[in-house]
Amino acid sequence: MNPPPVPRYNVLGVGVSALSFGRARELLLGSRGAKRLGYVCLCTAHGLGEARADPAYRRILNASWLTTPDGMPIVWLGPPGVERVYGPDLMEAVCDGGRPVGLRHYLYGGHPGVADLLRASLERRYPGIQVVGARTPPFRELTAPELADLRGDVARARPDIVWVGLGTPKQERFMAGPGGELDTGLLVGVGAAFDFLSGRVRQAPRWIRGLGMEWLFRLCMEPRRLGPRYLRTNPLFVLRVLAQRLRIRSYPID
Repeated sequence: MNPPPVPRYNVLGVGVSALSFGRARELLLGSRGAKRLGYVCLCTAHGLGEARADPAYRRILNASWLTTPDGMPIVWLGPPGVERVYGPDLMEAVCDGGRPVGLRHYLYGGHPGVADLLRASLERRYPGIQVVGARTPPFRELTAPELADLRGDVARARPDIVWVGLGTPKQERFMAGPGGELDTGLLVGVGAAFDFLSGRVRQAPRWIRGLGMEWLFRLCMEPRRLGPRYLRTNPLFVLRVLAQRLRIRSYPID
């Protein structure tokens, strides 16, 4: 039996799931033994910028099983009780909490070799965890034979959750498209969690994340890659949110 739908609140036309971190963890743990519940997106200012530029991508976020508040600005815009559901923390909590019930995990994404590094890291930190598969796809769309091979591998592994680390918006498009053909309970797009939890990239300290300044820390770590994104996304996000809050412009959920 599926849980009742989680209420959503509107941020720039995207329905963000109004939940706490504990509730998100509980819902993912409840996917044990389920089939094709759908996919989970983690909503950030960058993702909302992509959603404003691409209506098809916005519809993907709104058609998800959950679209959680990953960035602190998304949390601050929510109703009382909403908490940050940060991808790496959620992944760790579900990997840890899923051990007693035998939750089965499959890792899909990352740079070459990162999925295997992540698998080793999780198995070391959470003895008894069942990571039943790990695969890094090519940096392009899968061919029909490659997709068939992935479907077969997932069917043999029988995971409850496929963790997808392809980055936004690629991972969401994959989950809503080819990923929907995979025989699993849930697909969860966690982006940089693959790099952080494998140890490939340094993660911002928790106090910086709590202040909503993780973007600045990441910018200092990877200025050439992230600089253009943040310079384009962050000012527009602030202006659009102000317009929505002041009722200068409406952004209906579609």
